[in-house]
Amino acid sequence: MHSSATRTYSPLFLVLPLLGLALAWPAAAHAAPADAQPLHMIVPLAPGTTADLAARLFGRYFSQALRRPVVVENQPAASGVPATAQIVRGARDGSVLGMVASNHVINRAMGKALPFDPLTGVAPITVIGSFPLVLVAVPSLPVAGAQDLIALARARPGVLNYGSGGTGSLLHLAVELLCAEAGGFDVQHVPYNGTAQMTADLLRQQVQFGFLSVTVATPLIRSGKLRALGVSTRERSALLPGVPTLAEQGLPGYSFDAWLALVAPAGLPPQLVARYHALAQEALASTEVRDALARQGMTFIGNSPAQAAAFLASELDKHMALVRQSGAALE
Repeated sequence: MHSSATRTYSPLFLVLPLLGLALAWPAAAHAAPADAQPLHMIVPLAPGTTADLAARLFGRYFSQALRRPVVVENQPAASGVPATAQIVRGARDGSVLGMVASNHVINRAMGKALPFDPLTGVAPITVIGSFPLVLVAVPSLPVAGAQDLIALARARPGVLNYGSGGTGSLLHLAVELLCAEAGGFDVQHVPYNGTAQMTADLLRQQVQFGFLSVTVATPLIRSGKLRALGVSTRERSALLPGVPTLAEQGLPGYSFDAWLALVAPAGLPPQLVARYHALAQEALASTEVRDALARQGMTFIGNSPAQAAAFLASELDKHMALVRQSGAALE
């Protein structure tokens, strides 16, 4: 089991760099009568995250197809809980959508008191895709892979420390799963108020290892500022094809990723759910959207509303089991 540092911060989802994009959009396949009322795309994450990028890509496509303005609203405060509550309470007329990520279910799995149910409070449209995390270490740490890190942690119990974007964040639970799959080791958890500060301290070697999103990690690994120890998903990342997965390194049960889903308030009429799902499929099929998200290391899913609902339920179950197994708790 992990011991924990005394510092406490509010968890935020991992921050990814927003790539510069020059988007050329095709004519919409299914134009609708002009509507002066904006469509609000609420993002419970900060500007510059992959969720923000996806919301702006989909928003631009939806605006063209529906011939109505789309306003992207970033509301990252308090782990995105107030923003998600706004999605849940939104009008059931198609004027409110949300671009949510893994913390949509992690917040409930961690036992947070929420003013909504993450499953029944939304009408899932589609799970857009997932992307891997990368286990990284500072170059001064004498480890070349995941097993080296595990062995060092066991040889120096309570000495090594790792950073995360906050207690209960995706990056925190990724290490908790690593500890559980490895059979346990003792390291110090240093939770930060978001991933940007945690990454800065990794580069200053104030913390020694942790997980980062693949797009944040890749340039730091290629420049030699951090050392890659393993990829969190079952398959290797196209951005780091030479880095083995954790499953390849003697941890066959390890599989962990981040994901994005397009949702609406629960009770959205079925015909509107179907309409937005069809538009989302068209957006995912466009070269502009796919190329931009592929550069973020995304593996595309694009499932049906029913499949998306089942996915959210399974992810909640998975994270609740992980919290119970690891003993992770709000600090």
